[in-house]
Amino acid sequence: MRIAVCDDDRAVRQELFRLIKLQAPEADIAEYKSGEEMIHGAGNFDMVFLDIEMGKVSGMEIAKSIRKQEEGGIQKSIIIFVTGYREYMEEAFDVNAFHYLVKPLDAEKFSQVFNRAWKEMSAAWEQTKKYIMVRNSGTQQKLLLKDIYYIESGNKKVIFHTTEGTLEVYGKMEELENGLGKTFYRCHRCYLVNMEKICAYSGNNIKVINGDNLLLARRKYSDFIKTYMRYVKNGGIVNV
Repeated sequence: MRIAVCDDDRAVRQELFRLIKLQAPEADIAEYKSGEEMIHGAGNFDMVFLDIEMGKVSGMEIAKSIRKQEEGGIQKSIIIFVTGYREYMEEAFDVNAFHYLVKPLDAEKFSQVFNRAWKEMSAAWEQTKKYIMVRNSGTQQKLLLKDIYYIESGNKKVIFHTTEGTLEVYGKMEELENGLGKTFYRCHRCYLVNMEKICAYSGNNIKVINGDNLLLARRKYSDFIKTYMRYVKNGGIVNV
């Protein structure tokens, strides 16, 4: 696990390093003393601890830069803000921050947040390994679940909308619904959506991160909300 710590206060960086090592002794931790240093640093991180107020480049700017890079399909980092300023809490939601820790750091609170973040990250790792086999043009083809935005039904066939484009094969939505697991939700008789890819929803519509909009059956709205909240609570990847 690769973790980044960015704070212009050396004492805070040292305390974060100590607390992280207590929770994950084998973690690879990169320390940055300024936003500029981290912006020009190399590599992607599983988890990032950011101070919000730092010189020329703030932690919020770094978070926005991270989310911008991830639009290209990079696995999303878990961002945790560490700051003495509570007034930034609302802005933190704009970059899908996982949590907001207030200085001075409380060891017990840190442990709770870190363990929840670890749980979400582990769920994301497991999701990257799962796949299904589909028959395409007479050959078996592997589809990673993490690459599927949603599945659409159409005249005895199903259409997989994926990061690599669309794939149309013979199949039944009912069989896929029962076999893909809890990450996928049948939001409409014509659609099976990967909850990992949802970026917005309303009473009759679900938007996925590739920009497509799917119908959400009105009678399913209440069940969808309950299912999605349970998915989030259990550590699912969130883009909303």
